[in-house]
Amino acid sequence: MSTKTLKISSALPPFSLKSVDEKVYSPEMFSDKKVLIIIFSCNHCPYVQTYEKRIIELQRIFAEDIAIVAISSNDAVNYPEDSFEMMKKRAAEQQFNFPYLYDEDQSIAKAFDATHTPEVFLFNQERKLAFHGKIDDNWQEAENVKSRYLKEAIEEVLNDEEVSVPETFTIGCTIKWKD
Repeated sequence: MSTKTLKISSALPPFSLKSVDEKVYSPEMFSDKKVLIIIFSCNHCPYVQTYEKRIIELQRIFAEDIAIVAISSNDAVNYPEDSFEMMKKRAAEQQFNFPYLYDEDQSIAKAFDATHTPEVFLFNQERKLAFHGKIDDNWQEAENVKSRYLKEAIEEVLNDEEVSVPETFTIGCTIKWKD
């Protein structure tokens, strides 16, 4: 059994990835934000699709203080719906208000020990991991959510408070690894 390399208070792993807007993004580009949230994502996963509007809404609500970055690491050969061209199409259709990056060689997913989509990693101003897990407790019915793990973690970090629920198990589709 492998041990996780990213634990609470771990430093943000570096990355430099191309986005659907054809720009290359790295964490330094978000240094003006108090919170940087990395969400491993993809196009085809029904969990991700259900959460997209909630992710867009969180970015809208906290636009001044946070940056959300979605990263797709799925194997596009066996999952063509997750190809870079299809990512561009999905981001445009859903009107993403955050960068959607492509981790073609899957090295960033491995650096984060990411296993699922959507899987959330929230880093504080010092870019230390403050929250890891799922967005909330009801992926199917937004109106019946009782625990908004990600939103609460954002608010606690912005208020210089300790995150009350720093980790949850992740739900969703597994990342589709290349052979």
